[in-house]
Amino acid sequence: MAEKKPSGPKQIVVDATNCIAGRMCSHVSKLLLQGNKVAIVNAEKAMLSGYRYKTIELYKEHLEINSVTNPIHGPFHPRRPDTILSKMVRGMVPKRKTSGVEAHQRLRVYIGVPEEMKDTKLETFADSKIRKPESYYITIGEVAKQIGWQGL
Repeated sequence: MAEKKPSGPKQIVVDATNCIAGRMCSHVSKLLLQGNKVAIVNAEKAMLSGYRYKTIELYKEHLEINSVTNPIHGPFHPRRPDTILSKMVRGMVPKRKTSGVEAHQRLRVYIGVPEEMKDTKLETFADSKIRKPESYYITIGEVAKQIGWQGL
């Protein structure tokens, strides 16, 4: 009689370079809900499809939404590429249930590739890769710079 080994949570490192952000985030959210730990690297190189100037304009309009009484009360809008991707994934998990909260805590998003993950195997999802030339897309890093990110 063969015994099945219980497969514990796996550490999965996803490379966001030239991936469409929404499709990649939906795969990541499913992995998180299955109990895996997921790290996304190269967050600034993830792509958003659509017309470049309209995308930036929509993000700028979104920044104008704030509290009626005092903007200090929120909502707070992410400007860094890693937090933008983190919020995208958070929108795809049930964030008010304990399963969604625990899943989102297993997510790590990095700008670039950290030193401890340089030698690990980076995974990508085939259906989230871009299929047209890069000029049809805009990177999250470019959008972040347009809305106020002062990084890289």
